[in-house]
Amino acid sequence: MRSSETSTGEQEGSKEGTVCLGIESTAHTFGVSVVSTKRGGTPEILSDIRKIYHPEKGKGIHPREASRHHVQIAASTVSEALRKADTTIKDVDTIAFSQGPGLGPCLRIGAVVARSISAYYKKPLVPVNHAVAHIELAAMLTKSSDPLVLLVSGGHTVITAFTSRRWRVFGETLDITVGQLIDQFGRTAGYSSPFGKEFEELAQKSQNYLDLPYTVKGNDVSFSGLLTASKRFLSEGMTLEDVCFSMQETGFAMMAEAVERALAFTEKKEFLLAGGVAANSRLQSMLQGVCKIHGTKFLSVPRGYSGDCGAQIAWNGLQAFEVGVTMDISESSVRQSWRLDEVDVDWRSS
Repeated sequence: MRSSETSTGEQEGSKEGTVCLGIESTAHTFGVSVVSTKRGGTPEILSDIRKIYHPEKGKGIHPREASRHHVQIAASTVSEALRKADTTIKDVDTIAFSQGPGLGPCLRIGAVVARSISAYYKKPLVPVNHAVAHIELAAMLTKSSDPLVLLVSGGHTVITAFTSRRWRVFGETLDITVGQLIDQFGRTAGYSSPFGKEFEELAQKSQNYLDLPYTVKGNDVSFSGLLTASKRFLSEGMTLEDVCFSMQETGFAMMAEAVERALAFTEKKEFLLAGGVAANSRLQSMLQGVCKIHGTKFLSVPRGYSGDCGAQIAWNGLQAFEVGVTMDISESSVRQSWRLDEVDVDWRSS
């Protein structure tokens, strides 16, 4: 069933294509992008500008501070995205924004900016689910059509595939996400969030495996025990490189096992890795091995678009707009908790 905030509007993309301005603001990133299908229907990312809030070392994302950052750079980021795309707001057909899930204060800044542009320039407003947008951008960039997907980021660890108008969940985290696992451990080690890049670099410097909790329940995984044990090892004097290596091997093997079980069940011929943690080369290597066993094509979102960005919102907003999905500004409240399997996906064939 379609979200109550979303309705099928009469304004749809023209046969000549659509230009969408997308605004992303779910967490530390305020991103603005312009995506177009004006040239023969082929998607083009004309611009993708990101401004990232960086917390102090040893600290995580403070929602209020991150939202203040977004307020300060919002107008200049929108202007820069339009300028980089060599277009004007008059050329834009629709405005898309990340309605959720995410941090409330951050989401609200993006929503206010999108509403303001929509109302002032009389442009249709399109709500976008951040998780679905990660998947759809990855699918577009890799030319994937019917994949089993592993979405891994700060906000998501979920195995999903599309059927009957929705992305259906075949497995997920039972507690914290893999991105939260990495970032929370990083803060304990004195780093700021996000910690993914440093985590991978540190893990590559060790081959000394420490025995850590491995928790897989069916297609679901649990990372909280792994985090607690890793923090304890660090406090007991184990090297940061050894702990990162062991965390990486254990946590990624857990996800690989769950993915293999889901591949055996769904018999999908494509596998797609999406989200910020998809940039990790060791995770890619493990999943490539799983895909080889099942004769499945391995695909991964390009590193430059794995993290949060306006392009994911602009592309998914364009997809939704072209099948008639719009939203009244009066109903455009944000949704901090919004599962991807609650979203009706009308732009894909069942």
